Amino acid sequence: MRLTGKQFRDAERRVVTLMGMSGCGKTTLARKLPSSDWYHYSVDYRIGTRYLDEPIIDNIKEKAMQVPFLRALLRSDSIRIASSMTFDNLDLLSKFVGKLGDEKKGGLPLAEFKRRQALHREAEIHAMYDVGEFIHKAKSIYGYNHFVIDSSGSLCELGEERVLEELARQSVVLFIDVSQELELGIIERQIRHPKPLYYVEAFLDAKLADYVEEKQLKSAVEIDPNEFVRWIFPYLVDSRRPKYERIAAKYGYRISATQVDQVRDEKDFIDLVCDALDN
Repeated sequence: MRLTGKQFRDAERRVVTLMGMSGCGKTTLARKLPSSDWYHYSVDYRIGTRYLDEPIIDNIKEKAMQVPFLRALLRSDSIRIASSMTFDNLDLLSKFVGKLGDEKKGGLPLAEFKRRQALHREAEIHAMYDVGEFIHKAKSIYGYNHFVIDSSGSLCELGEERVLEELARQSVVLFIDVSQELELGIIERQIRHPKPLYYVEAFLDAKLADYVEEKQLKSAVEIDPNEFVRWIFPYLVDSRRPKYERIAAKYGYRISATQVDQVRDEKDFIDLVCDALDN
């Protein structure tokens, strides 16, 4: 959506997509907007509660069926397993996506890991196509005037140009650009606390081959899951950077993470967006 700053400021309804690396400040920025007037559409939440809810629950049931006591209760329909995922706690989604490597260390076999990666990609595509419906429902059902889309860090990896075209048609797309210093901070946090990630399959295959050779392993079965995430993450950041640059240049506007940090409230946010639109 191409607007001038004045058009955005005067608009009765404002729709904004926040886009960028995981850890760049998308969710923090979205939460600075008044929840009474802005509908916060979290793509990760939509993925976990709508499109991966059943696979997540099935995974938990498989684990529970390995415990005789729980197995008997599940088979007799005496207990029910359900998700309590929230905006603030997406741990079930992370646990399902998982990490590649030695099962004894909490990893997943390569085939199962790739299956879940593929499920995540399809779920994210569906969640992105749901944006238009939710923009409508946010106003017609819930009475929200404005709408902010908190996209996933893997948006640039989907390979679905129509997703981006639809986003740009329906919203002002803001790319949060991180400085080299902040990017290093994001990498350091991932190294300290490795979290599950989404990878394009070709990228994963290439880096997996490099890792196995570098560490002199026989196969992915021997991989330490956390160590692999720590090793691959800087390469992932490097691979995503030009993809986000392309999307920002073609479909959106650029703001810096430093500017995002300075936003205190809705007024600051609107001023920031207007400056980006006009410059």
